[in-house]
Amino acid sequence: MGDPLERLGSESALSGSESNLKEDLCMEIDPPFQENVATAEDWRKALNKVVPAAVVLRTTACRAFDTESAGASYATGFVVDKRRGIILTNRHVVKPGPVIAEAMFLNREEIPVHPIYRDPVHDFGFFCYDPTAIQFLNYEEIPLAPEAACVGLEIRVVGNDSGEKVSILAGTLARLDRDAPHYKRDGYNDFNTFYMQAASGTKGGSSGSPVIDCQGRAVALNAGSKSSSASAFFLPLERVMRALRFLQMGKDSNRDKWETVSIPRGTLQATFLHKGFDETRRLGLQGETEQMVRHAMPPGETGMLVVDSVVPGGSAHTHLEPGDVLVRVNGEVITQFLKMETLLDDNVDKKIELQIERGGTSLTLNLVVQDLHSITPDHFLEVSGAVIHPLSYQQARNFRFHCGLVYVAEPGYMLFRAGVPRHAIIKKFAGEEISLLDELISVLSKLSRGARVPLEYISYMDRHRRKSVLVTIDRHEWYAPAQIYRRDDSSGLWIAKPAIQTESLKQSSGISDFGQGLTCESVMSSGEATQMEHTNQDGNLELIDGVTSMETSYEHSSEELQSQDDSVIGNKKRRVSDLSPDGIVVADCSLHETAEVKLEDQARMDDEVLRDYQGATGAANASFAESVIEPTLVMFEVHVPPSVMLDGVHAQHFFGTGFIIYHSKDMGLVAVDKNTVAISASDVILSFAAFPIEIPGEVVFLHPVHNYAFVAYDPKDLGVVGASMVRAAELFPEPALRRGDSVYLIGLSRSLQATSRKSIVTNPCAALNIGSADCPRYRATNMEVIELDTGKE
Repeated sequence: MGDPLERLGSESALSGSESNLKEDLCMEIDPPFQENVATAEDWRKALNKVVPAAVVLRTTACRAFDTESAGASYATGFVVDKRRGIILTNRHVVKPGPVIAEAMFLNREEIPVHPIYRDPVHDFGFFCYDPTAIQFLNYEEIPLAPEAACVGLEIRVVGNDSGEKVSILAGTLARLDRDAPHYKRDGYNDFNTFYMQAASGTKGGSSGSPVIDCQGRAVALNAGSKSSSASAFFLPLERVMRALRFLQMGKDSNRDKWETVSIPRGTLQATFLHKGFDETRRLGLQGETEQMVRHAMPPGETGMLVVDSVVPGGSAHTHLEPGDVLVRVNGEVITQFLKMETLLDDNVDKKIELQIERGGTSLTLNLVVQDLHSITPDHFLEVSGAVIHPLSYQQARNFRFHCGLVYVAEPGYMLFRAGVPRHAIIKKFAGEEISLLDELISVLSKLSRGARVPLEYISYMDRHRRKSVLVTIDRHEWYAPAQIYRRDDSSGLWIAKPAIQTESLKQSSGISDFGQGLTCESVMSSGEATQMEHTNQDGNLELIDGVTSMETSYEHSSEELQSQDDSVIGNKKRRVSDLSPDGIVVADCSLHETAEVKLEDQARMDDEVLRDYQGATGAANASFAESVIEPTLVMFEVHVPPSVMLDGVHAQHFFGTGFIIYHSKDMGLVAVDKNTVAISASDVILSFAAFPIEIPGEVVFLHPVHNYAFVAYDPKDLGVVGASMVRAAELFPEPALRRGDSVYLIGLSRSLQATSRKSIVTNPCAALNIGSADCPRYRATNMEVIELDTGKE
């Protein structure tokens, strides 16, 4: 039996009979209702046939792609061809990208299923399975009967509603001409079609459920619902039947395996809405045109198609405008989506003639129908966890961008680290303009590992402003080399191939093997403190943001020395005035560890210092302490790839401060706490307070118990001037501190300014006792610490 929809399109095009056109469109708008009182026994028989053919679909989207993000979900499907093994469900279930899925039948037989088609626009798609894999269940396919849908028809929705495996929800079709529901601003939305509506109260998990009548026929496909009411939305099945017929013919031509089937789909890259005649009149529709349309259409027609939006760069761009009223296509009066879509699908890559009215003026346009599959991506680039592909028609319509631009579906590690968000459009990379994915791959192939290059992007939320970030090409191979994945519809798999020749990626800058001569140990430890602050939970020790504990040999009172050149000292001063009323540092500080650093003893410095600092106050002592310790301070920026977030690592991004403990022309070592460097598998960037530069570091040691780690850097990366300006701190392992002694906590703010606070020793040998965190993470134990009173003086 031929497809009624295809027969409708061909007959109308050939005969042009007005009576036939009226009859066909009348069937679409409001099919004749046949009085048929269904009994309970009729529904019982129908459900006995339908329920075994409905399956629970468990899907896992392996990668973010186009409108969908990575993740797992469950939904419903139903068998529409038992012999060939075809299951019908929604497009948002099949997913546009890579997916792994399995179907569970009523008797709990589980089989793998593979996607063979997902429509570029409408919310339907197909899975295939091996029919011989079902060994213990007797079931029948569910026939499709879109012509049976009519207002007042009693229906049942059979599916995995709310994850209940089998739910049967009753309802009555109330509308056949509802606008397609709008789900997301930046996700999948159906358009250019009518939806049906009924108060069946479907919820999550029922996507893809068959909407059946009392004869066990599917009259629609459940697609969505409104969370604030019982309204559910069903997709008509006319175009579903057409696609199914193409798939069946493709399978019959090769019985051994599925072949890639090309289903013609045409588009003008324009969105139409069905508006009532009252609205079209306000848009300038002439009275004569309305009279002609009402006469040509069946009595049930209430409106016409109006242009809602046009995608830039598409066939209709610069030709159609929002508010244009569609009158004819190829000489035929068109007021319904079904007939318009039939004409577009039958004229792919051909010109069609559109007659529209714009503000009361009649216009005739000749537009080329574009292949819808050509602007629907079937491949993507994966680099450092990022998924990048050409911008699809779906998202181009959402964002009002050109199709084919370089779109970030998932930023991954490298781009997320630079601050590039999801849905970004890459416009420039490493100084070169980017408009195609191949151009991005070409630029990537020229860059070496560790290179830092600028990237410019725009976002649909701020479309007129380019934003610039600095991207660091991965120095370590946390992820596989860049690959191109391409969809193979014959197998349902995505085939990967290298995007860049491996020899083109060379290490640009790195840390040499500093393990020589060192006893280095790398331990993946559990991070304990928070990313930006940590406070002792039992009150014995308070670790203050932005400061390093420093015990100086100058513990003078306020009447002591003051510098003769306050202007010089003031440039680096962050004093008590930077504190909030409750005594907490409000500067943008990020230190997580206390350390005791002994300055040079007083005898060695008296001659030089006392001569220059006569009459100094305690505040001047703080400034002097900052100037002494500042060349040793280093700001850490630590990024942990998601692929190695294990053993209690609770975040991907950490800031903190450390200090240099060894510095020579060949090697530098920085001590830092394990709350900042929680794991050795991380990317570390060092910023020096004494010299404005950022260089990479390598984690060479993490203590298995105590809260410190060593990070190595190459002094050559600092340059001659930078290497001469930084120095190692002089350590004093066992400071002779007593209760009441004064010390200064010194650290760095986010702007690399030294900041300090005078503190009083309250307990020089307190036992550290930190309570357990809510989530697994590192916790320092078996340690003696110096307890300080850092309150405001």
